[in-house]
Amino acid sequence: MQNRVVMAPMTRARTDQPGNIPNSMMAQYYKQRSTAGLIISEATQISDDSQGYSFTPGVYTNEQVEGWKAVTKEVKGSGAAMFCQLWHVGRVSHPTFQKGGLPIGPSALAPIETKVWISDNEGNGAMYDCIQPREMDQSDIDRVIKDFATSAKMAIDAGFNGVEIHGGNGYLIDQFLRTNSNKRTDKYGGSRENRTRFLLEVIDAVIESIGADKVGVRLAPFVTFKDMDCPDIVPTIIDASKELQTRGIAYMHLSEADWDDAPVIPESFRVKLRKVFTNTIIVAGNYTQDRANEIIEKGYADLVAFGRPFVSNPDLVSRLKNNNELADLDGATLFGGNEIGYIDYPALDAL
Repeated sequence: MQNRVVMAPMTRARTDQPGNIPNSMMAQYYKQRSTAGLIISEATQISDDSQGYSFTPGVYTNEQVEGWKAVTKEVKGSGAAMFCQLWHVGRVSHPTFQKGGLPIGPSALAPIETKVWISDNEGNGAMYDCIQPREMDQSDIDRVIKDFATSAKMAIDAGFNGVEIHGGNGYLIDQFLRTNSNKRTDKYGGSRENRTRFLLEVIDAVIESIGADKVGVRLAPFVTFKDMDCPDIVPTIIDASKELQTRGIAYMHLSEADWDDAPVIPESFRVKLRKVFTNTIIVAGNYTQDRANEIIEKGYADLVAFGRPFVSNPDLVSRLKNNNELADLDGATLFGGNEIGYIDYPALDAL
């Protein structure tokens, strides 16, 4: 890798419609930021029913794969590695994305105070409440696991170096991990071993599809939005990390809360995690350069991911290296729209 700077996955909702197809504007966006050591793509659907927001990309059709090929060609040609983040949103969805049916989840529990963005093809959208999902049966679970494995193979065909399984931030895998969203009484619910089963079965299927060295996973033990406040999640994540280490995956990516009054991750957790997971650890969550250097020097992480700073600073690596001031982000242009607030942020040497 060129450096220890990672571009974090950031939903931007700029795909071509119909079909949620990556396009040339997305290729330019990622190329502009390809001085990073590693780029992790925005969260990407594995199937028709895994979507929860308008205009987010997929990697399960031939058209989507062809669209991603143009992106990965530009990124890798500029020296960065690129992983595709694969997700299934689970209950964080709406019948609009389910052909009029119900979203699926580990249990038939709607997330409280959780909304999704739904737009028409012209970009006129609004936030809508999530509804109560349908509890997944064994055939649903088997199908979703297969979808992860299939889309992982398609991501490699699209030119990605690997895939990151999104297991955090309140989406499907995270919903299985937490006691407040998983009330199952079968082998996927109850004990920590049972609640981690779905995650590990997904990982095992993806490893079989593309190899452990091409698989990362994102987890979020201290993130509780989308109605995900589970009192047992931290020890559950530690148990899962032990199992992930035995599988020899490429990395673990910790999504940390990034708002001003977010909970501080105790150092004891970082120490414990590093003991049980010795492969590469990436951290993301409102890191400054000083905080990034500190956590690397302490050995708690190997790479640090930056999200919002990379949006408004396509030359973030150069600005960090030279201690240059960072440009401010226009939050109003984060999701959906055109090139404004997307590919028009200038590099410092262009000002």
